[in-house]
Amino acid sequence: MNDKVESQYKPTLNLPDTEFPMRGNLAKREPEMLARWEEIGLYRKIREARAGRDKFILHDGPPYANGNIHIGHAVNKILKDVIIKSQTLSGKDAPYIPGWDCHGLPIELKVEAKVGKVGEKVSASEFRQHCREYAAEQVDGQRNDFKRLMVLGDWENPYLTMDFKFEADIIRTLGKIIDAGHLHKGFKPVNWCSDCGSALAEAEVEYHDKKSVAIDVKFTFPDTQAIAGAFNVDVDKPVSIVIWTTTPWTLPANEAVSVHPELEYSLVLLKEADEVLLLATDLVDDAAQRYGLDADGYEVLGTAKGKAFGQTPDQSEAPFKVKHPFMPGKEGGDKFVPVITGEHVTADSGTGSVHTAPMHGVDDYVVSNVYSVKSDEMLVDSQGNFIANPALEALELTGLSTADKGNFRVLGILNERGALVKKANITHSYPHCWRHKTPIIFRATPQWFISMNQAGLLDQAMDEVENTVEWRPSWGKARIEGMMNDRPDWCISRQRTWGVPIALFVHKETAELHPRTPELIAQVAERVEGAGIDAWFDLDPAELLGDEAGQYDKVVDTLDVWFDSGVTHTAVCMARDELEMPADLYLEGSDQHRGWFQSSLLTSVAAYGKAPYKTALTHGFTVDGQGRKMSKSIGNTVEPQKVINQLGGDILRWWVADTDYSGEMTVSDEILKRNADSYRRVRNTCRFLLANINGFNPATDMVSADELLPLDAWMVSYTERLQEKVIALYHNYDLKTLTKTLMNFCVSELGAFYLDVIKDRQYTCKADSLPRRSAQTALYHVAEAMARWIAPVLSFTAEEIWSALPAPVSGEREESAQLSEWYADFPQIAASEFNDAYWRSVMEAKEAVNGALEKARSEKRIGASLSAEVVLFAADELKAKLDRLGDELRFVLITSGAVVKPLSEEGGEATDLDGLRVAVMASDAEKCERCWHHSETVGSDDRHPTLCGRCVENVEGDGEVRHYA
Repeated sequence: MNDKVESQYKPTLNLPDTEFPMRGNLAKREPEMLARWEEIGLYRKIREARAGRDKFILHDGPPYANGNIHIGHAVNKILKDVIIKSQTLSGKDAPYIPGWDCHGLPIELKVEAKVGKVGEKVSASEFRQHCREYAAEQVDGQRNDFKRLMVLGDWENPYLTMDFKFEADIIRTLGKIIDAGHLHKGFKPVNWCSDCGSALAEAEVEYHDKKSVAIDVKFTFPDTQAIAGAFNVDVDKPVSIVIWTTTPWTLPANEAVSVHPELEYSLVLLKEADEVLLLATDLVDDAAQRYGLDADGYEVLGTAKGKAFGQTPDQSEAPFKVKHPFMPGKEGGDKFVPVITGEHVTADSGTGSVHTAPMHGVDDYVVSNVYSVKSDEMLVDSQGNFIANPALEALELTGLSTADKGNFRVLGILNERGALVKKANITHSYPHCWRHKTPIIFRATPQWFISMNQAGLLDQAMDEVENTVEWRPSWGKARIEGMMNDRPDWCISRQRTWGVPIALFVHKETAELHPRTPELIAQVAERVEGAGIDAWFDLDPAELLGDEAGQYDKVVDTLDVWFDSGVTHTAVCMARDELEMPADLYLEGSDQHRGWFQSSLLTSVAAYGKAPYKTALTHGFTVDGQGRKMSKSIGNTVEPQKVINQLGGDILRWWVADTDYSGEMTVSDEILKRNADSYRRVRNTCRFLLANINGFNPATDMVSADELLPLDAWMVSYTERLQEKVIALYHNYDLKTLTKTLMNFCVSELGAFYLDVIKDRQYTCKADSLPRRSAQTALYHVAEAMARWIAPVLSFTAEEIWSALPAPVSGEREESAQLSEWYADFPQIAASEFNDAYWRSVMEAKEAVNGALEKARSEKRIGASLSAEVVLFAADELKAKLDRLGDELRFVLITSGAVVKPLSEEGGEATDLDGLRVAVMASDAEKCERCWHHSETVGSDDRHPTLCGRCVENVEGDGEVRHYA
């Protein structure tokens, strides 16, 4: 039935009408809706409406308060919002408290660029105030962008890690961790960024390919006969053990050479060089090839395991020492270092012998402690330059950067001393600072650590990972286990200005914490809660320690910002009445297995013995249409602000929900345009629903369940069952399947079938007739349900639908779809033969007939489908089903006539549906001016010579009755 009827009978038709516009014009109209939400205090009303209900707590991981939000931020916030809104629709009390991470180096660097460095142009206190103001500005900007994404939350009361109370709770949580015995101070190698001038946590390290110089270096044995004896051979030539390293600059700090106790080593004679090298047997051939030797150029003289010449833990002294290639000894002369054994040594590559510098490597540090191998001093400063040291000055290394000139100078020294066996350039994966993207160094400094083992923290945390937390997707469990297995102690101290202090007093001589540390931490926290972190930095220790103050140092290191965000379980979830700990859900990007998931888990287990979350859900990173990482230099970034201003927030939200977030999320202008097309299909379906319940008053026009026409009864029943699936998909966080389900409903059951079939009776039956009111009743139930189904994702569009729906039977409609719950007023449809399986068979038959009609149209045998009559030759089971429709069959097929005959009779052409042939013919009957059906009854009433009999009944009589067989 065409919507446009230009005749005298047009006023007698029930043509669709709605104020719900075809075009969303989202970019312009969404801000108006947001303003209304704020005007009515929607978030607060939701909280009031759900007060006392079961809670669902999704705890927000804090973005960093620096810079504009990017597409990854948008993905994260939209996913959280969709889940919270769906839980709210399920009747849960689901508060959303957004937060921001406000301390740390990136903000310091921004402020430094504006006001200068601490101590030069501003005091530390003034600098911190500038940092606080800068962070507040960044929060305001990001907050506005997040709100524009239509994310509902307590935006006026977010949590900020720089709030005084939050800073105080960070210190209190540190106190709990100290009480549990997890803190210690150590002089250990840590990840060190020379650009930051500070230690880095594991979460602040990322790996990139790096070009390095790889070298083989000789350490010569002073006693040739002695080492030869360990191999049961006679040797009269110099013997050297060879190490392989990609960090030549660490060689000045070498204190030992490590070998594996059970690995076999060979003494290899280099015939032309007339010297002997000690190499792992499994690597002899590789090394020889690297040195340019053919099979005749070298000879294996003898073999022995590493424990035959390397010191083992049960030995008080090393049986063998080797000469350092160039560093002098303490008393002058040559420096000799021990050969020791360690389980960290492998024969995967290199030479099987490891240069050991305890100041510059965790494994080096650990194995050196076993044998009491110590370094006298750190030879590299915080900027990565060699320090002023007599030995280094003599070698012309002082002041040179380890990143370039210092590295090359070491190569030159090795070459001068004849210790360099081979030099080559390689590309390998190497740790980089995640902020500066520059290679880090390992550098031993006095730092504060949360120990993984001294009080069993790692074992407890791994038990929570294994037995308590649900990981979504399931591979998240293996990912975090892999990252936490054998992880080093967590270095939590930083040498920065803008951060929460490690508020401790340490005895100057014993290095022990003050015996009243728990009490002192409580007192400091109270002061910080009142005045912020300056209360510690400005504190005169005598105020708390009295006469003892002179015996103690006040620690001025700041905490790793991952500690700040990691203790939100205490400072937010346990501190706010509307939240709980553990939270039901933490939801962040997959990189947070290394970051926030882990720091939150460790601090919570350390302080309370349990995980802070019941479920950890992750999403992937965004990539462009070609699968490339987003990069401003490539120019392939998609800015959420631009998308919103051009297409609207609902389009961006639909893309997020419609994308499989468990892996990489592909986005581009073209992909977003396709999502806009999908959105329009949903919107237009909703518009059809609203346009065809125009004038429908549920209180007076609703048709009871037992009076509904079979097709309408099925649609209501199917919608109710589909709602159960929709709710389950939301609760399972399966948004990709959800959007697919919604689209299939709009396109298939509704668009291609139900809405198509009911147009005729919607438009042509009497306005208050049962056939029309029955269809309107079904449409009303569908619209009520659909408005709620899409509300978590298409929040603006759902509000539009909500405001266009007629008042419910109760007479009162909530101010917003977000205040409602899943639709619960479906009528109870009695079981009948017109069930889902029945209508699926009818849909299949209709699709097959559509194909036959399309073929006839292309052959110009018919025009529109209403100009045709069809004969269906159907198999017995299908025929029985179609016969039940009676005269309704022609309306289902949208033809002017439809007859069903047995498949055994001749006629018709085969269709794609087994057991069905169809014959299509042009109708010889006249066309009704009003309904456009061709009928023998046209002209049967002299008063209306251009109308068919049923249209006359609908115009003049009581209205037609639609019959099923």
